[in-house]
Amino acid sequence: MIAILVIAIAAGAASALMFASIISGALVSVLLFYLAPLPLMVAALGWGPLAAAIGGIVAAAALGVLFGLPYCIAFVVMVALPGWWLGHLALLGRPIAGATSGDTEEQAPPQLEWYPVGRILLWVAAFAVLTTAGTLLTLGTDAETITGALRRGLLRILTPSGGQAGGDIERLVDVLVMIAPVAATVVAMVTLTLNLWLAAKVTQTSGRLRRPWPDLRSTALPPMTLVALSVAVGFSFVGGILAILAQIVTTALLIAYAFVGFAVLHTLTQSLISRGFWLACAYTIVVVFGWPIIAMIALGLADALFGLRQRYLRGRPPPLPAS
Repeated sequence: MIAILVIAIAAGAASALMFASIISGALVSVLLFYLAPLPLMVAALGWGPLAAAIGGIVAAAALGVLFGLPYCIAFVVMVALPGWWLGHLALLGRPIAGATSGDTEEQAPPQLEWYPVGRILLWVAAFAVLTTAGTLLTLGTDAETITGALRRGLLRILTPSGGQAGGDIERLVDVLVMIAPVAATVVAMVTLTLNLWLAAKVTQTSGRLRRPWPDLRSTALPPMTLVALSVAVGFSFVGGILAILAQIVTTALLIAYAFVGFAVLHTLTQSLISRGFWLACAYTIVVVFGWPIIAMIALGLADALFGLRQRYLRGRPPPLPAS
């Protein structure tokens, strides 16, 4: 218990320092800010969710004392809660009825069914929606107030000191105000997913990962996700604050389907001789240009509608081991 306490405090201190580094304004602080959940996730996956919970509470309390209640609340919502809950879900498993890993039930522990990766992706989307919507609601409770606050803030950043905003700058600001909620949701989805993957890799490499590595190629979202996406898309056109919130939900679910699209791509390219090269090209193009992620979203949606992976695996069993 003492070892868990030490790990928890160390993880909480690291997360708090990374989160608070944004105050410095240095460019590297942005990277540290987005990686703030990583230490707590490593603690959760390697030493259990209790370690992440203790570390999160200690870090939030310290930030509250040093910087005030708003920083404490922001840390809890953006870092501590996702770090603890996602780590908890990743380690959640239940025995498979009638299945054992040995000759007798007395000699071998039961095989476990682990919490599906697709459902974890939905929780990542939920946290992305929560953090993005919460941040926007601190600016106001109606669409006009939120867009006005965003516009004023962007004008202060883009306008030279003491100067007047020109027509080009104002048009750029108008575009940025429109895409700001979507961009923030994308960043939240990608960074949370990346943090969880990195934490799992770190604990797996160190031998501390308390579950087998999942087959990411089989990642799939629950069927009702398509219904939720359709409803969110519909509400995106009603206007007002409801439309902004619906756009945030739509973006989070589409990015979740983009991750599923990458899983589909890994499955459909199994028989290619130069598979690694083509996968590296696909990832590079998406990271560098951004907009090709639309192709991954389309691939994920197509798999949900038409079962591309099931059709491929039925007609052509995978010849390569999982990667």
